[in-house]
Amino acid sequence: MIIAKVLLTEVVESLGYVGQVVEVADGYARNYLFPKRLAVNPTEHNIERYARQRAEHEAVLQEREEQAIVLRDLLADRTFVFTRKAHDDNKLYGSVRAEDIAAKIVEETGRTVEVSRIRSEQPIETLGPHAVTISLYKDITVEVRVRVDEEGVKEE
Repeated sequence: MIIAKVLLTEVVESLGYVGQVVEVADGYARNYLFPKRLAVNPTEHNIERYARQRAEHEAVLQEREEQAIVLRDLLADRTFVFTRKAHDDNKLYGSVRAEDIAAKIVEETGRTVEVSRIRSEQPIETLGPHAVTISLYKDITVEVRVRVDEEGVKEE
């Protein structure tokens, strides 16, 4: 197998990031990376050019991480309360979905969380407290509490 060194111009999953010089199979570079403009030859000029883009990319990543930390701190001790109709055995007629939790976060905090980042061990289909984990960014996660109260029941 012939190995080629290429300079990545885009982030390529499981390969590298912008401005990084990586070794790949020659055919992969020739038939995939170069035609899709995901990589170029690592000339001195190209390395300098993509070094600036790499710095910009790293600044964006740093900003995302900082925003995720702020959001984690904002959500850390929150309990989101939902009211739902329930059967006699505390089972809900309709479950509380990740979309509902994301909408409640926007409603209460004004911050948006992607639905795909909200994880619960099982669907929320019963009354009471539940723990939900939200993966905000890379290894930054937060656990929020979700409480489901019965609709029409007044607290004493």
